[in-house]
Order: sequence, then C-alpha cells, then structure tokens
Amino acid sequence: MVFSSVVFLFAFLPVVFLVYRLLPTLKWKNLFLVAASLVFYAYGEPVYVLLMLFSSAMNYALGLFAAEDGRWRKAALSLAVVLNLSFLCVFKYTGFILENVNALLDISLPLPAIVMPIGISFFTFQALSYVIDVYRGDVRPQKDYGKVLLYISFFPQLIAGPIVKYHDIEREIEERQQTSEGVARGIRRFIIGLSKKVLVSNTMGLAADYVFGLPAAGLNIASAWIGALSYALQIYYDFSGYSDMAIGLGEMFGFHFRENFQYPYYGDSVQDFWRRWHISLSTWFKEYLYIPLGGNRKGKVRTYINKIIVFFCTGLWHGAQWTFVLWGLIHGAFLILEDTILPVKKCRVRWLRQFYTVLVAVLAFVIFRAEDMGQAGLMFGMMFTGLGMTPENVSNCMSILDPLYLATLAAALIGAMPVKRWLEEKEAAWMQAGSYVVSVALLLLCICRLAADAYNPFIYFRF
Repeated sequence: MVFSSVVFLFAFLPVVFLVYRLLPTLKWKNLFLVAASLVFYAYGEPVYVLLMLFSSAMNYALGLFAAEDGRWRKAALSLAVVLNLSFLCVFKYTGFILENVNALLDISLPLPAIVMPIGISFFTFQALSYVIDVYRGDVRPQKDYGKVLLYISFFPQLIAGPIVKYHDIEREIEERQQTSEGVARGIRRFIIGLSKKVLVSNTMGLAADYVFGLPAAGLNIASAWIGALSYALQIYYDFSGYSDMAIGLGEMFGFHFRENFQYPYYGDSVQDFWRRWHISLSTWFKEYLYIPLGGNRKGKVRTYINKIIVFFCTGLWHGAQWTFVLWGLIHGAFLILEDTILPVKKCRVRWLRQFYTVLVAVLAFVIFRAEDMGQAGLMFGMMFTGLGMTPENVSNCMSILDPLYLATLAAALIGAMPVKRWLEEKEAAWMQAGSYVVSVALLLLCICRLAADAYNPFIYFRF
C-alpha cells in the first residue's frame, strides 16, 4: 500500500515541498523530485520500484534507438510495444489468462500468486507513448535519463493518473517556474480533489458497497437504483478527485497537466461522455491505437471494427475481468449505434439526451462494479422488476438514506454539473477570495473525516 492519507498530507508532502523550494537550481529540483517519487512508490512496494527503474531505463534506451535512422528505428519501436505490453500481461493478466485457459480446456493449471504493481497501467502507457512520440518525430529523444525517469515516476500522477504524455510536459521538465499564484491555485485544486475523494466518493462508496453486498432477498428496486447511482458517483468523484489532486500538486511544483474530466454526466451522448470522461486515457487510445488502426479513413465497417477494438482494450485496461471488457464493449456498441440507428443527435431536447447518456453510463457501471455477471444480472433484475416490498429490503433501503448520505448525494449531483465553470465565468473578485476560504474549510473537514473514518478505499489499485 502507498502512503496513508495522513502521512502524505502531514509528513511527505510538506517536507518534499519545502525542500524543493530551498533547492537552488532546476537540476537539483528535478533530481530531488525523482528521489521523492521513488521513495513514495517504494514505501509500499520496495521490490516493484526496481520494475519501474528497469521500465524507465529500457524505454529511455529504446527512445534513443527509435530516433536513429536505419533499421534500428522500427526494431526499437516494435521492441518497446512488445516489452511494455508483456509487462502488463505478466503482472496484470497472467491469472486472468490462465483462469480462462483452465475453463476453456477443462484443465487445472496452477495460478501464480503475482501481486500487481500499483499504477502499472499508468506508468507503462506513459513510457510507451514516449518511445512512440520519439519514433514519430513528435518529440526529441531525451539524452538525460533522469528526466525520463522524472516523467515516468513523478509522484502526483504516478498511481492514479492522469496519463501524461511526454510532449505535454517536455518543456516544463527542461524549464519551468514556480510562482506564488501557481502554488496557491495548486493547493486549492488539490484540496478540491481531496474533498471529492474523502467527503463525496467515500460516502457514496459506503452506500454502493452496502447495496452490492446484499443478497437478493435484501434488495428491491429502490435500493438497487440507489446502489447503482451511488457507484456511478463514487467512481466519478474518486477518479476525478485523484486527477484534481494530481493537477494541483503538479502546479505546486510548476507543472501543468491537462484536464482529465469535464463533467461527463453533463454530456448529451455516449460520444460526448467519452470526450469528457478520463480524457487522458481516451486520447491515448485515439492517438496510439485508433488512428494507427486506420481510424475512420477506411470506410464505415472498418471504422466500427476499430472502435470495438479500442473499447475492448479500454475495458481490459481497467482490469483483468470479463465484466470490465463487457463494460468497454457496451460503450463501443453505443458509439456505433449513435452513428447508425439511434437518433440521439436528432433529438432537440437536451435534457432527454442527457438522461439517455446518464442512464447508459449508470447501467454500464453496474457491470463494471459487479463481482461477476451473476451479480450484475441480479442488480439489473432488481432495478427493473424488484417491486416486492418486505420488511427486510425496506429496512435496508431506509438505512442508507440517512442525512449525511442525502446531503452528500445532493452535493454530488450539483457538483456533477458545470456550476463551478459558470461561477468562474462571472470573474468576481469575491468569488476568487471566497474559494480559498471554502478550500480551508474543506481541508479541515477532510482532516476530521480521515481521522475519524477508516473507510478510504483506493478503487484504482487494480489499474
């Protein structure tokens, strides 16, 4: 496990920030950030920090070869793709592959007890994108290994994203400024992300875990929908919260990461949802898989096949389980349906398009959250046919709807809409000042919640 939230907030982060401020040159600052990032990762996984060092050194070397003219260019790129994906297969998918081989062939191959390195999908995709960008000529090969290691290991986005592409921060690795205004904005953004995670996501997660843990006799239509909606909000506020924290921490140290979420539940189609949801992942697959497969340049049939391949990989990227794959395929199928027979774009009533988008997202997340398809089927059955009301299932439903849950639910629904953006467009000075006051209050609430509550799940440990 990585640093606990309390240790990170009150020990690791303040010390790293203060030492960073005191260092005289950017060279020393970069070296220190590398050391701090490796300590951060090694705190919970001292063995797997060696894997990260090997991965970064390998991709650094392959990047140098990929920049050379001649036969080594393609060989370096091919080797980078094979080796990086092999790391993912070995550490993330070995058990999954063997389980399916056993089921398919009716044999009993032993399943190795491989502990998956935290964040392997994130730093592997970052390393691979670096080599590909060098091969394409989009960036110059980095001659300083320490800077490549900083790009791959930088602790704010190391274990939960967003997936940062090298060309996005190439300049800031070489030259950046740490301003007081940037530090203040970064701290405020970090607190917003922390509040999303601790105050909203964890509360929604308690309700979702409770509902998904109930037997069939304890469920009815109300509790099933509460559980489904709670999980959809939990994963959004969890991951967007981590992204906000990463963006805020990055700005505190002079880096500017791109936005990873843009109010996805405000989207008015599944296609629009994916323009707003986990933007760094969707753009990664677009740049490094969809376009190389041919994108939409080879006819409609090939375009649809490419989309299915991309969303199959998107689902599999999230976890070694068929429920994740099916979740990805559902989204890919709806993208194709919207291009063919679903008249979403023709509907002039925006809230109907938004309702449809949220419905698809929530139902798909039921499969994403379920332990297996049996549990997903049970949840779907209760969501649409669970009209029975027994003392047990009514009591279960009412036990969720306490004042804290209802208040958090209201805040979560409002926060999922672009209210913040509308307020920022007003550009009122008192709003800017007030936002910092609110941030301090939110930080105090987070500290109290972390001190009093042991429930603080890390959803993205499997990624």
